[in-house]
This record gives sequence, structure tokens and C-alpha cells, in this order.
Amino acid sequence: MRNVRALSSLILWAAALTPFTAPASGETIACSRGLELELSNREPSQGQIVVMTVKGQPRTELRASWSGRELYFWGNDDQPFTLIGVDLQSRPGSYPLTVDARLASGESVGCSTELTVRDGGFPVQRLNVDDRDVELSQEDLARSQRETDQLLRIFRTTTPAALWDGSFESPLEHAKASGSFGKRRILNDQPRSPHSGEDFSVPAGTPVHAPQRGRVVMASDLFFTGNTVVIDHGLGLYTFYAHLQSMAVEIGATVSTGDLLGRVGATGRVTGPHLHWAARLNDTRVDPLELLSISASPTSPNPTTSR
Repeated sequence: MRNVRALSSLILWAAALTPFTAPASGETIACSRGLELELSNREPSQGQIVVMTVKGQPRTELRASWSGRELYFWGNDDQPFTLIGVDLQSRPGSYPLTVDARLASGESVGCSTELTVRDGGFPVQRLNVDDRDVELSQEDLARSQRETDQLLRIFRTTTPAALWDGSFESPLEHAKASGSFGKRRILNDQPRSPHSGEDFSVPAGTPVHAPQRGRVVMASDLFFTGNTVVIDHGLGLYTFYAHLQSMAVEIGATVSTGDLLGRVGATGRVTGPHLHWAARLNDTRVDPLELLSISASPTSPNPTTSR
């Protein structure tokens, strides 16, 4: 049975949490004045998540960015962490990673390196279908654009605190992902957007659970994805649940690991019941299965990044 953890306040969830565990296959980069960067992966593939830990002398301020995106830290001052998302359509190549710190002595220290993005090797599917099945009416096109804009506003908003409190779990019990993340579809010789999530083919009515603590920021019926729930986990991390038969949460609700979000369905533009599970990290589209391989417990209710 799923372990459902109900936490009644920020004080409870912020205290006595499991320490962060980064993958063991990382690489340490020595900077000046004893500052060190520990990276879980220097050569991530498209759609992967990189864990970065900053170690060394005590700091009063810490800033970092990768590929033009600001990064958000959490954890104790001695060993703050951040998650770096590699978008599924990032061009393969090297991208700059910079870290700037102000030490307790008042001295400023900088460090820079690169992450090299590798091709994800995603499959390509070519289909020839009736134009009527892929062309939208002006009304449907306008609706889908409004909903896309609404989602983008959500994903580009960063809650300045980590809301999750442990390892992420699968939203479905005993279900296997189809491996569809990143799949490219070409319909009638026209490239379409790559598949930005993982699909789980399970019977209609199967319960869908929250994989971690967070706040519901969307619970709506959308044109393409039908009944859709979006959870804000804080620090730019969101998870997305689509094609639900029914929704069990409302906007503004706080959910804990294992809470019921809804049930699998076939709403929206789909041909059969399944769950589409997706994740956004600092507005990058990452494989949600990556969340299951990291243990990321905040030990402080606030990030260490100064804004």
C-alpha cells in the first residue's frame, strides 16, 4: 500500500528530512579559494537532469546559471544543491555553467565550466493521415493557443522555495512507462512537436497519485490534453498529468506524496485511455522518469540563492 504522508505545516515538512543523495558517478571541479562543484553528469543527454552540489568555504551569497537560465539552490549553507534541466530539444554541444559566490570573508569567487549535451537518440515516427485529422478549426486553434499561453505562464513562474520533501515516486502503482519521451512525429511530411512526457497504458479509472508534495496550480479541461492537473513542487519544478477521466483536486490545494490526483482516462485528443506524465524544470522539458532516480530532500524551507 502506498505510504501517504500528510504534513500539516511548513515547520513539519522542513524539519528532520532525509539528506540529499547525489548519484555516485559525479565529477568534482576545483575552483579558486577552495570552492568546489560536484556534478552528477558532465555530459547529459537531451531531457536529463543534472545535480550540482557546491562545496567549500562558507558563503553568504550564491548565484549560478546554465545556458542563460538562473539556477535555484536549496539545502544547508555548507552544501547547497541545484537541479539543472536539459531540454529535450537542446542542440547537442557545450553550454557554459557559471557559479558566483561571496565568501563569509566578503571576498567574491567565481567558477565556470561547461556541460556537454548529447543527442537523446529519440525515435522518429512517420505517418500519413487524413488532413482532417491533423488540421484544427480556427476556433479550436484559438482555444489551444490560449491554453498553451496559460501553461507557459505557469511554467515560467518560479516559487522561491522547495515544496517537496523526499524522493519522488511514480504516479501509478505497478505500471510501466512506454518509453515515449522525446519521440518525434512527422505527419504528412510535416514535423510535429516531440513527445514531452511519458505515457502509461493502463485501464481507465486507474488511480493517479501525487509523486511528491506540492501545490496544485492547474486542474482544468484542456483541448489537447483533456482533464489536466499541474503540480508546482517549487524552485521551478512542475509535474503534469493529462487525459484524466476525473480530477480529485482543485487549484490552490496542497498535496502530499501519494494523494489522489484523479483517475486515468481518455479525455482530450487521444485514441485510448492512458496517463501522460510530464515534467518541467526551469521551463525545460525533462523526462519525468529522471525524478525517480534522485533523492532530493530540502533541508531548509528557502533556497540559498539571493534574488
